[in-house]
Amino acid sequence: MPESPIDPKLMTEARLPLAGIRVLDLTLARAGPTCVRHLADWGADVIRVEPPTTADTLSGARDGFDSVNLHRNKRGIALDLKNPAGHAAFLRLAATADVVVENMRMQVKHRLKIAYEDLAPLNPRLVYASISGFGQTGPYSTRGGVDQIAQGMGGLMSITGEPGRGPMRVGIPINDLTAGNLLAFGIMLKLFDREKTGRGGYVHTSLLEAQVFMLDFQASRYLMDGEVAGQAGNDHPVNIPMGVFPTSDKPINIAASSPKLWTAFCKAAGHEEWLAVPEWQTAGGRSRDRARVNATIAEVTRTQPSEWWIARLEEAGIPCGPVNDIAEVFADPQVQHLEMAMPMHHRGRGDIRVVANPLNIEGLETGAYRDVPGLGEHGAEILAEAGLSEAEIEELRARGALG
Repeated sequence: MPESPIDPKLMTEARLPLAGIRVLDLTLARAGPTCVRHLADWGADVIRVEPPTTADTLSGARDGFDSVNLHRNKRGIALDLKNPAGHAAFLRLAATADVVVENMRMQVKHRLKIAYEDLAPLNPRLVYASISGFGQTGPYSTRGGVDQIAQGMGGLMSITGEPGRGPMRVGIPINDLTAGNLLAFGIMLKLFDREKTGRGGYVHTSLLEAQVFMLDFQASRYLMDGEVAGQAGNDHPVNIPMGVFPTSDKPINIAASSPKLWTAFCKAAGHEEWLAVPEWQTAGGRSRDRARVNATIAEVTRTQPSEWWIARLEEAGIPCGPVNDIAEVFADPQVQHLEMAMPMHHRGRGDIRVVANPLNIEGLETGAYRDVPGLGEHGAEILAEAGLSEAEIEELRARGALG
């Protein structure tokens, strides 16, 4: 397959490791676009496929903060996949694509005849990637799922929040993001495998699988030791002291649970007598006496401001840090040094900033090199690259299959 054409003004894209990989993006909402954003950021020619008439519901607008952050670095085509002519045009695109990504309900892609089984015979090298709510097979496979449903079903809400306060969701769509990140990783693995076998294949995950995977040590704690974790609030579930403590101005996080750190913390706090408390001389003892340990520490930490404590504890080698709001995050000198607010020019909003890709690859630098595509903005050029003539493209428009 020839490499995707690169605008000469976008030479950054041509230097990136996925340049020449063409991706058809059928994703909606957040999990799928999170996956595709990795591919687009690292140079893949991502083609966002949308219906000719669509209500862009991400934050209410195509040019809203959510859509711009999720759909940068793509081209766009508007095809009606329910229209036989639009479906046929999509098959022409799929025949030369490297990757198709979708997060439809399982039955929808089969009804549209764009499932892996429909496309693989046309293109044996195709990597077809899916995210669902609960998996492609099994008793819940036909159900729709969203992040918070998976947070509840996957156990996260039962271990989040303060004891006795009832279940609590986390403040980000963690399953959408995790499933998207994992699927991007799976696509890379399959593309690497294709170099050896010459064949593509089907890669998929789900919000529920992502959530169970993210339970991590809380899951293995149950699977191996039979312990069902509960809510621990801002405290670490098993390591004490590790949590949020008050100061005279704002809360800070302190992590001093190991024997070495506990000793250093008691000295830095000016209370070496805590080392002599019998119940606090082991990690297990401090954990059992969690409430008294935390209350005693809080009495001391609230006597000085957060910066005073952070400087003192850092000097003693004790992990600690402020509890920032989001404005404070982007004002933090380390976050600024890491350039996590990435500059981008948007045709309607002008010079803006979006969240940077967190991967650092020596010798390569990604960025926002393409604006969010308008609905169907690149349709004619994309179809021409797939071998359709001007007459065929005009026929698609005439039949209402191309926006």
